[in-house]
Amino acid sequence: MYEVELKLRADHESLREQLREVGADQIEHRRQVDTYYDAPHRSFADTDEALRIRREEPADGDDVTKLTYKGPLVEAASKTREEHETAVDDDEAVQGILAGLGFEPAAVVEKDRTYFSFEGYTVVLDAVDGLGEFIEIEREVPESDVEAAREEAIALLEQLGLDPDEQIRTSYLGLLLAADD
Repeated sequence: MYEVELKLRADHESLREQLREVGADQIEHRRQVDTYYDAPHRSFADTDEALRIRREEPADGDDVTKLTYKGPLVEAASKTREEHETAVDDDEAVQGILAGLGFEPAAVVEKDRTYFSFEGYTVVLDAVDGLGEFIEIEREVPESDVEAAREEAIALLEQLGLDPDEQIRTSYLGLLLAADD
């Protein structure tokens, strides 16, 4: 599957009102702590890949940990990439496995996320520690549907009063690392 994602800087206060007006349903709120890893055999920064352990703390419910691999971006018009993700029962064991294979923690990204459902897309309002407020509109689709999903996501951004030309294709990790330079 491919994750089609459009991301922009955005003011959450006005966006929450816009999302209510268009009939988006708020689903949940979570705190996420993402630990990104460097590979011993190639530079993920150079190949535009990512490997992370994500710890999610839902507002109500048990914590969840996931291991995710994100492939390089596949097009210039969005943040679309191949993604594989699985839940992890024991995050300390996964950390040990990665360390045993030579993978080392590279950086941590922390954020508060509020999820909405809107016309088949997930709309996420992200407050990222050290970076500010963003909106992401995303959907997982087979490779054959990437272009159509991207065009629909652009239309949804416009419906929310946002300019798709202000899209950011850099990951939060990349933005944080650039801010540290």
